Amino acid sequence: MSSEAFIPAGEFCAFHHVELSFVQTLHNAGLIELTVRDGVFFLSEEQLSTLEKFTRWHYDLEINTEGIEALSHLLERMDLLLEENRRLRNKLQRFED
Repeated sequence: MSSEAFIPAGEFCAFHHVELSFVQTLHNAGLIELTVRDGVFFLSEEQLSTLEKFTRWHYDLEINTEGIEALSHLLERMDLLLEENRRLRNKLQRFED
């Protein structure tokens, strides 16, 4: 493991009252990364906010894994389009000055 901090997935699940199978399903869908060491699943600290967001979507809003995957993809795409829009506005601003 690198110098990045890792948290046992079981601790996350116990704290948030979610099933480990939900976290594993997100991993299998490619939405989060899990690291296995000595038979224990670990989450990187930087993925906690993403996993917490997906947990809220699933348990509070009752969105299934496929819906989480679709929403995540759409939000990532929107962020890319917003960034492209910002770059183009900056470029246009330089030409207008």
